[in-house]
Amino acid sequence: MFPLIPIAPDPTAIDLGFIQIGWYGIGYVVALGVMLFVSQFEAERRGIARTHIWNALLIVGALSLLGGRLYHVIDQWQLYKDNLLSIFLPPYSGLGLYGGVAGAALGIILYTRWQKLPLRLGLDAVIPGTLFAQGIARWGNFFNQELYGPPTAAPWGIAVDCAHRLAQYPCSQFPFETTGFHPLFFYESSLNIAGGLIALWLSRRFLSRLQPGDLAAFWGIWYGSVRSLLEVFREGWNWTVGGIPTAQLVGITLVLIGVGWIAYNHRPGTRPFDYPEPALPPAPPDPFAEDDPFEDEVDDEDDALGPLEEPQASEEKPPPPL
Repeated sequence: MFPLIPIAPDPTAIDLGFIQIGWYGIGYVVALGVMLFVSQFEAERRGIARTHIWNALLIVGALSLLGGRLYHVIDQWQLYKDNLLSIFLPPYSGLGLYGGVAGAALGIILYTRWQKLPLRLGLDAVIPGTLFAQGIARWGNFFNQELYGPPTAAPWGIAVDCAHRLAQYPCSQFPFETTGFHPLFFYESSLNIAGGLIALWLSRRFLSRLQPGDLAAFWGIWYGSVRSLLEVFREGWNWTVGGIPTAQLVGITLVLIGVGWIAYNHRPGTRPFDYPEPALPPAPPDPFAEDDPFEDEVDDEDDALGPLEEPQASEEKPPPPL
């Protein structure tokens, strides 16, 4: 069976000679924009001004990149152990999602404590946008020809060139022209976007029934399940514990934490949470509502003259008697 896409994509989107811009980086930028756009409205619905989403970007983004890079370096240590400078020097082509999420969560914790904002509401506000962003960013793995599964005869298999093959799938035995592989990146992308739609639906339809932290717990259950399931199809893991992929162990842990969190939030006797009023942005000034300067001058002159007294009706004397 021929793969659905029988060509290997070029990871470079723009080549200016002195600098190259990859599809991987473009995907992350688009994903970040979508997350910020969705999160600002979700924050407002929970009484948090949308400006906090943009103000927190610096610290949350920096810690997210740091955590994602650290997780990737640990996971792919065999690529860096002989050249430690490559960890810090460009191109920065590797980021681990779990590390990025952990760094972002730490940034949100620090920012909400600094601004005295409710942490759980802040976490809930970014969950739908985060799942959308994860789904978009996963397409960077397609252009880098990574995150694929074993060969498949399914019509949606993707081609992987010989240079990006795992050792057990050489082109001599699995020809490039006729071999398709499970697109694990696409499975995860689709499921992440589906999870984002469900989280957004829950937030818009059932907010009054949700406790603070419910959507954060939903993310742990949803993404932890997705990642744990897809790790079964992967091969050649680099970071394992007792022969089990670390990503799978983290995913199972997230599911357990999420289930426990929701059970605690909705334990018997828990009252519905009283959400604050939406923090709507200030209305823009109406250019047609400005006072007429000439009218102000007339009003000022009237004020200087003092209040006008109404003319009193003159008393008419009765005619003399005849």
